[in-house]
Amino acid sequence: MTTVADVMTRGVRSMSPTDTVAKAAQAMDELNVGVIPVCDGGKVVGMVTDRDIVVRGIAREFDMKTAKLADVMSANVRCATEGQEIDDVLDQMADSQIRRMPVVDGNQRLVGIISLGDIADKDPGDELDVAQSLAEISSPAKPDRV
Repeated sequence: MTTVADVMTRGVRSMSPTDTVAKAAQAMDELNVGVIPVCDGGKVVGMVTDRDIVVRGIAREFDMKTAKLADVMSANVRCATEGQEIDDVLDQMADSQIRRMPVVDGNQRLVGIISLGDIADKDPGDELDVAQSLAEISSPAKPDRV
């Protein structure tokens, strides 16, 4: 049984909901990542992606130097725990159509992140499950607005 702790990435950088969108974009560029967890006092309150910055920030004509991550981040974040089984996480990713999940401890504090790439790279026995989850994640989503 492979768990999240076996494949997750530790030492993940997080940002505050009051940090600017420009600062998040700079961090993404520096770290060569497309997502950053947003934490308040160590607890995950959101995730911001490069797509969030473009679709929610630039498209709404926010000033990137003053707009806060709280203005563009995705809230209601699905999180994984270190002891959770990989198959369970893959099911959650497929159901929510997401490719990455923050990993939290028992106090809901960020301890890492897990991605489909982590699972595919570090747990080759789950190749079919990863492929199935990716297919479900990639199926067309319904618009979230009318």
